Amino acid sequence: MNNESVIEEALKEAREKMEKAVAHTASELATFRTGRATPLLVEKIKVDYYGTETPLQQLAGFTVPEARQLVIHPYDKNAISAIEKAIQTSDLGINPSNDGQVIRLTFPQLNEERRKELVKLVRHKGEEGKVAVRGVRRSIRQGLESFEKDGELSADDLERAEKELEAVTHEFTVQIDKLLVNKEQELLEV
Repeated sequence: MNNESVIEEALKEAREKMEKAVAHTASELATFRTGRATPLLVEKIKVDYYGTETPLQQLAGFTVPEARQLVIHPYDKNAISAIEKAIQTSDLGINPSNDGQVIRLTFPQLNEERRKELVKLVRHKGEEGKVAVRGVRRSIRQGLESFEKDGELSADDLERAEKELEAVTHEFTVQIDKLLVNKEQELLEV
């Protein structure tokens, strides 16, 4: 393998792994309640469905008839009590109500104190995402340095590759920052 292809492969691997870290961070941030109803808040909740831990999204459909209400339509009406129990034991802090056909979740307005707590949690999740991106950078850099030690890369090529890797890292940390800003605005919006 020539120097260019070694560097290209390393940067391609870095991009793929960093994209996954950003996607994971985005999905983590989506689970934070903003006072608006969204299926993302509940679809990953595990329901004990006939002895099997099953994600709610596999057991029901969701609709949002108004901004602060989420309606869950179980595919199997016998699962209503199990779904209700799973929602009550989750960290949502919402009491479900059902009419035998559907489950309704009404999201209360968030108070100022809770909004600030959520912003802190969101920032923490964002920082975890950035740490993951930097971890990818570190492992790719170590791989490149081992190629240099083995004589497959020159010192100049290593330096150029590290600069490109730094640019890629910056690009993905900026993406996480944008996700954070959007989520914080959503949380602080009354």
